[in-house]
Amino acid sequence: MKKKIERVALLGGGVIGAGWAARMLLHDIDVCVFDPSPRAEPRMKEVVENAARAWRNMTLAPPAPRGNLQFAATPAAALEGADFVQESGPERLEIKKELISQACAQTDADVVVASSTSGLLPSQMQADARHPQRVLVAHPFNPVYLLPLVEIVGGAATTTEARKAAESFYRSIGMHPLQVRKEVDAFLADRMMEALWREALHLVREGAATADELDQAICYGPGLRWSFMGSFLTYRIAGGEGGFRHFMEQFGPSLKWPWTRFDGPDLTEKLLDTLSEQSDAQAAGRAIADLERIRDDCLVSVMQALRANDWASGKVWKQHEEVLYKKPHRRTLEEDTAVGDIPTPLTLHQGIVPPEWVDYNNHMTESRYLQAFGDASDALFRYIGIDRAYHASGRSYYTVETHLNFLKELHAAQPFTIDTQLLATDPKRIHLFHTLRAESGDPLATTEQLLLHVNTKQNRATPADEKILARLQQILDAHQSLPKPEQAGRAVWAKKA
Repeated sequence: MKKKIERVALLGGGVIGAGWAARMLLHDIDVCVFDPSPRAEPRMKEVVENAARAWRNMTLAPPAPRGNLQFAATPAAALEGADFVQESGPERLEIKKELISQACAQTDADVVVASSTSGLLPSQMQADARHPQRVLVAHPFNPVYLLPLVEIVGGAATTTEARKAAESFYRSIGMHPLQVRKEVDAFLADRMMEALWREALHLVREGAATADELDQAICYGPGLRWSFMGSFLTYRIAGGEGGFRHFMEQFGPSLKWPWTRFDGPDLTEKLLDTLSEQSDAQAAGRAIADLERIRDDCLVSVMQALRANDWASGKVWKQHEEVLYKKPHRRTLEEDTAVGDIPTPLTLHQGIVPPEWVDYNNHMTESRYLQAFGDASDALFRYIGIDRAYHASGRSYYTVETHLNFLKELHAAQPFTIDTQLLATDPKRIHLFHTLRAESGDPLATTEQLLLHVNTKQNRATPADEKILARLQQILDAHQSLPKPEQAGRAVWAKKA
């Protein structure tokens, strides 16, 4: 199977296909899409921008370069040069079989062909395919660009190598691949959701609750718990010190009671009218795009809270964020010295001002300047080898003094880079000067920072590791030739009385 995925063919650009495109593009993967709908292209571009907005809110990691998005008139054109194929066409077996057969006929035998189907079996879809061993199901959840779960299901002919290759790829784009042990209709998550959905339809039909009341019953109760703990672990806790067996002994008999039904209700016109009216009332006039942004913002908040606890989807995001921080900064001091001189000054951080970083004057707010300059300092730390293991050992640099100078305004969507000059260093301190520049190279703001090396376990200043100090000295030696910045060493000016 292919190890490096640089170009993905997307066959189908609906809701799920657009979500796949967004996640892949945000990881610097080129995407070529085939979808016959004239709405596919504008809708996909809208989803990509929504995804970029959500990711800006989700992480402070510098954005990776965005992959190239292309649209093809035919499946063959989309498949050309593909390292991976993601099929997200209509949920009809004959259509999916045709798309997968084309994908297998027009790509190399080591290219994984994955279907986003939410219930069709991979053995059925790979039946007529050439090299069916690389065909499998990779079932995601909407919005694909935020929710990490992807269920991987192999068919009768699928090899373990193909399943592992798919798992590795999805993990590299920040997902949580779940290998489904055997082919079952609708796989795992959808089967559980479907049972809840059927019961909800019965309750609406019987007039026991409205659609909004049933959603409240989930949102304000078990839904919050489900974001980090499933039924089995939840019920284990409910069993108290006696554990899961005690829970089952206490509540198991209720499984025989007629609380729920496995069959869905008849979808009569009356029931459909009721559901449609209640859904309209629940939306309260909000457009789909508005509801999508509300959904994304709420998901970001929940996942950030889980990230702080290093748990469930938050743990997946936290681990992936470490990768995001490293990806835009593949350069290291060793690499620069191996191929030539250390740059003077260093340019290690770049970005684009998100809309939420500006105030009512469309100028970037002061706190975001501090964030951008802090990101530049973090980039320097990674450059000299201060990584996750270094922090885990209880050592880090803390900023103890900062002096900002604002030279020109910075606006929403404006690209910027930050140059870093090392002014001085000793075993416990780093004296830095950052210059934030526009694309033209014009300076827009500067900051002077003093950072102190701290033993975080003892909460006191200590000397940095000898290797780190040696690398800092290398940079300082290279930067001695630079003139002292005009703003360095300035105090806040005030007119004498």
